[in-house]
Amino acid sequence: MPHNLLFSTRHLTISMVGLLLLILLPAHLSAKIDHPDPELLKLLSKAVVEVRGFEDRFDAEVWLHDMSARLSKRIPDHQKRIELLKMIHHEAKHAGLQPELVLAVIEVESNFNRWAISSAGARGLMQIMPFWLDELDRPDDNLFDIATNLRFGCTILRHYLDREKGGLSRALARYNGSLGSFRYPNKVFKALRERWGIR
Repeated sequence: MPHNLLFSTRHLTISMVGLLLLILLPAHLSAKIDHPDPELLKLLSKAVVEVRGFEDRFDAEVWLHDMSARLSKRIPDHQKRIELLKMIHHEAKHAGLQPELVLAVIEVESNFNRWAISSAGARGLMQIMPFWLDELDRPDDNLFDIATNLRFGCTILRHYLDREKGGLSRALARYNGSLGSFRYPNKVFKALRERWGIR
């Protein structure tokens, strides 16, 4: 597995407190957190050492072949597509998310443009706000790095899904900073239904 798919254990340990801050705050706020949630800290500690992915080679080949065909118009280079899909699958499973959901979020957020910058300044595939780097005291992290961006985005989405007790519409709205509106969740659901759902 390429070295850029995984953070080293040391890197993850150092950034665990930072990730805690990352997932506890809505994307549009930058307030400090006084007391980290002990249950969330326990879950993050487990996530650091627990990596989940494809259950077997056949599953991997079927999923990668299927999703690669769907992604081919957006990313023509076959090797780049496969590497991206492997990273998405890895980070989604690591966070306990369905990879197809993450694909739909990425489509809506950046249309698979890793260099995307929103009018508000959000960056990369999953549109992470750069103030997080200051909040996490990690100014040298690169939000255009695919693995970093996916780790941030999947961690945030997983937290909001847990916070909403599995309520995906509200979790997606929180991710987008538009709680109370169904516009963003509906866009994600449409992308999931029309392009990324298992057929």
